[in-house]
Amino acid sequence: MIRLKHIYKSYKLGEMQLPALVDVNLHVKPHEFVSILGPSGSGKSTLMNIIGCLDVPDSGDYILDGSQIGNCTEDELSEIRGKKIGFIFQQFNLLPDLTAYENVEMPLLYHKISPDERHERVMRTLEQVGLADRIGHKPSQLSGGQQQRVAIARVLASQPSIILADEPTGNLDSASGREIMEIIKGLWRDGNTIILITHDIHVADQAERKVYVHDGRLSDKETAV
Repeated sequence: MIRLKHIYKSYKLGEMQLPALVDVNLHVKPHEFVSILGPSGSGKSTLMNIIGCLDVPDSGDYILDGSQIGNCTEDELSEIRGKKIGFIFQQFNLLPDLTAYENVEMPLLYHKISPDERHERVMRTLEQVGLADRIGHKPSQLSGGQQQRVAIARVLASQPSIILADEPTGNLDSASGREIMEIIKGLWRDGNTIILITHDIHVADQAERKVYVHDGRLSDKETAV
């Protein structure tokens, strides 16, 4: 499903080129749950952005479902993101003036689906994350854990095959964090491919497989962190 081959990425700072990813190779199979573990500044967010088609590498190959991504236009990358990839972020990114129902529905307004199907998807996914009784609540009326569950429902409503979770428990207390991880593990058991970015070894340990990133390089050895 996902294959990165000899990926390099750097950013310009003044006259200097700062390497973010160095010769990264990664293969994620369909329905796999992989955590990418690394400290702040290690390159893991850059790696997530490339996997999620939010950024492109300077060199190397990114093959997604058999297609070479490096040659895609921005419009084509946007279409891939809309159809195949869902994002769960540390910041919930909910619209404060919209209800839970409306926040989940918003991305679906850009899909060519009927109002009845849109309603069915919103209600089904909110029920899936345990918030069927909170559909009329705005983000300010929800706890942090509930807001993250709305954000997850918003992802699920678009039915992506790949879910990228970037520090999904980072802004939550321990109890809410455990609830969110149980939901994410349930999504994996339901057949989704999960890639989780974290600096927390306890969160990373819940994945099927761990890889480590340090100074832009990927390793399967914990000592790399």
